[in-house]
Amino acid sequence: MKYLLSISVLFWSFQVFAQAENDDLKVGLVLSGGGAKGLAHIGVLKVIEEAGIKLDYIAGTSMGAVVGGLYAAGYSASQLDSIFTSVNFDNIIQDNLPREAKTFYERADAERYAIKLPFDNFKVSLPSSLSKGQNTYNLLSRTLEHVSDIENYSKLPIPFFCIATDVEKGEQVILDSGYLPESISASGALPSLFSPVLLDGKLLIDGGVVNNYPIYELRDKGMDIIIGVDVQDTLRGRKDLKSATDVLLQINNYKTIQDMVTKRGETDIYIRPSVDDFSVVSFDMGREIVSKGSKMAMDQYEILKELAIKQNATVKKKIAPITTDSIAIQAVTISGNDHYTRSYILGKLKFKPPLTLKYETLYEGFNNLSATENFKRVGHKLQAVEDGYLLHIALQEATSTQSLKLGIQYNDLYRASGLLNFTKKRVLFRNDVASMDLIVGDNIRYNFDYYIDKGFYWSVGLNSSYTSFNHSINAQLVEEVQGIDIAGVNKLSLDYQDLTNKIYLQTLFLKQFSLDLGLKHKYLDVETETLVSTNEGDQGVIFEKSHLAGAYGQLKYDSLDNIFFPNSGFYFDGDFNLYVYSSDFNNSFSEFGIANAEFKYAQNFKHNLTAILEISGGFKVGGKDTRTLDFFLGGYGAKKVNNMVPFLGYDFFSVTGDGYVKAAFELDYEIFKKNHVNLSANFANVGYDLFESPDDWLPPPSYSGYSLGYGAETFMGPMEVKYTYSPEIKASEWFISLGFRF
Repeated sequence: MKYLLSISVLFWSFQVFAQAENDDLKVGLVLSGGGAKGLAHIGVLKVIEEAGIKLDYIAGTSMGAVVGGLYAAGYSASQLDSIFTSVNFDNIIQDNLPREAKTFYERADAERYAIKLPFDNFKVSLPSSLSKGQNTYNLLSRTLEHVSDIENYSKLPIPFFCIATDVEKGEQVILDSGYLPESISASGALPSLFSPVLLDGKLLIDGGVVNNYPIYELRDKGMDIIIGVDVQDTLRGRKDLKSATDVLLQINNYKTIQDMVTKRGETDIYIRPSVDDFSVVSFDMGREIVSKGSKMAMDQYEILKELAIKQNATVKKKIAPITTDSIAIQAVTISGNDHYTRSYILGKLKFKPPLTLKYETLYEGFNNLSATENFKRVGHKLQAVEDGYLLHIALQEATSTQSLKLGIQYNDLYRASGLLNFTKKRVLFRNDVASMDLIVGDNIRYNFDYYIDKGFYWSVGLNSSYTSFNHSINAQLVEEVQGIDIAGVNKLSLDYQDLTNKIYLQTLFLKQFSLDLGLKHKYLDVETETLVSTNEGDQGVIFEKSHLAGAYGQLKYDSLDNIFFPNSGFYFDGDFNLYVYSSDFNNSFSEFGIANAEFKYAQNFKHNLTAILEISGGFKVGGKDTRTLDFFLGGYGAKKVNNMVPFLGYDFFSVTGDGYVKAAFELDYEIFKKNHVNLSANFANVGYDLFESPDDWLPPPSYSGYSLGYGAETFMGPMEVKYTYSPEIKASEWFISLGFRF
C-alpha cells in the first residue's frame, strides 16, 4: 500500500510541475453537504493546515457551507472544533429556546400541549418544518459578527461561496455576496428539518438538492488544483431500507450520487472520510466524525505537503473574531412588522437604545421575539457606526394565525384526560391571542384565555376556567372541618366543582418578574352524596354552593430552566386574594383574604445530580366559616386548583387548615438522557390559627413524607411514578402522573 502511494505521489508531482513550474498554484477546497457527517471537514482542515496548504477559495454546500464559511471567515480548524464541541445540537435542530425567553403566558402554553398543528381556514395541516432555523441563524450571526461588514465574500480572509436551491424553480443559486449568516443558513436549510429562507425575493432551501459538490463552479474561479471532501450518503442495500423515510432519502440521493461519479474524477485530491456508519443527525458522535476526517486526510498527507511546496508562502488574512462581552447599541431599525408595533417588538427585546448591554442579553432579546411564534424568522444584523452599532431587525411574520393543539394526561385526581385546544391570534387586535382548552375524560374541564400583549406597557388578560373532579377522602377530615357527625363512615366521595373568571392587568419588570392585578369571580360547589342531607330535596350534603367575588394580586419570578426537572434557577409565586362578596349559601360569609407563597431553588452538581429546595406557606385572614377555600395538603402530579398543596406521603385532601408552612428537598439524578430517578422528602405544619404561636408552625414538623421516584421527559410531557411513605400514618401511597398537567 505504501509503495502504491509513493508511486501516486511521484506521478502527481510530475503532473504538477508540468502544469505550472514557475506559477503559484491556485488551490480551491470544495466541501460537500452531509449533515453531521460534515463535521469530518474539520478533521480534514486540520491536516490541510498541518501540511501548510494555502487555500485560495472555498466552496461548500449545506454543512460544507457552514464549516467552509466559518473557516473562510478566519477561524482555524482547532477553533472550529471547539465551537462545534460546545454546541448543543438538540437545541439547534429543534429550535429549543430557553424558558426565560418566553413570557409567563407563553411558558404555560408550551408546557401544556404535546402536539401543535396549523389550522388556518379551519383545515388541519402539518408544520412546514421541524425547526425555523432561528438558533442556527443566531449561532452563525454571533460567530461571524467580525465579518458582518463584508458583503462581497471574495473579500473574506479566504474567498468563499456556497450553493442554495430556489425551491420554486428547482435551480441552484450561487451565494457569493450579501450577509454571510443568511447565505449559510439558506445553503443548509434541509427540507422538512429547517424552514426555507427568503433571501432577495427567492425562497431558498438546502443546496444539496441540486448541487451537493460545487466543483465546476469552484474551477471557474480560476483554481488550478481542487481538493474535494465528500461526506455524502451512498446507496443503501435492501437490509438498510427499513422505513418509508429510508426509501425517500435513497430516492433523493440518486442524482447526487450519480453526479459524484463524474465529479470525483474531476477532483485533483479526493478525500472521502469513512463516515457511512453515521447519520446526518449523529451530532452526538462529533469527536469520532472529526477524527475520521483527520485519518482519511492523513492518507494523502504527502501529496498535500508536496502541493504546499509549490505554492507561494503567503499568510492567510486575519480578521480577529470579536471577544468582548458587551456592545453599545445606538439605535434599532425594524422592518417586516406589518401587524406588530414597534413598542411590542422593543418590549420583547427588553431593552431600549441607546444603551450598552452584554451580547448574552442581546441574543436573549432575539430569543424572546422568536418565542412568541409570531415570526417565521427574526433576522438581525449589526452595523458599525460612531460610538457603537446600529441594530437592524428584519422580521418575517408567521402567516398562520390559527392552530389546533392536543394533549393527554393521567393522574390520581383527574384520572384520564384528553385535551383539545383551539388558538387564534390577531382576533381583535394585532397583538392579541385567544385560546380555548376543552378537556374531556373522567372529568369535564375547560380553560379559556384571552391576552393582549402590550410589550413594555401593561398587558390585559381574561381567563375563565372550570374544574371538576370526584375523589374519595377521609371522612374524619370532614367531621373535623365541618363539624358534621359521620360516625361509622370511613371514606366519603367528594364532588368538587370550581368556576373561576378573572380580568387582570400584567406588567413585566426586571426581565423575569411578572405582576398581575385583577378582579376575580368564583363559583364553588362542593358536596357529597355519601351522607344523607337533613334538608328536604337535597340528595346529599352540600358544603358550599356560592358565588364569590373580589380582587387579587400575584407576583411571580421564574428562572428555572425546566419546570418539571429543573437543573438550575429560582422560582417564586406569591399571591393575595381578597373576597368581599358572596351569594352565601351557608348564611355565614364574612370578608376574608388568603395569602400564599412558594419558593423553589435548583442547583446542578456534576454527574447529572441536581438538588431542589422548596419552601412554601400560606395563611387566611377572616372567613372562618368558609372552609372550602382553606389549605388542603396531599397528593402529587395534578394541576393545582384553589389552595391545594402537593404533599408526598398523603393522599389528596388529607390534611387541612387555615395556615401552613412546608419545606421539601429533592435529589434528582439523570441516569441517562431525559430519564431521572429522584429521592424526595417533605415536611409541614398545618392547622387552624397556626400562626398565633411560633411553637405551632416552627419545627419540629407534624407531618412528613418521603418518596422514591422515576421520571422521563417525553414530547407528551413528564412521565412520573412515585412511591411515597409517611411515618406518622405508617402508610404508603403510589402517585402516577403521565403527561403535561392541565
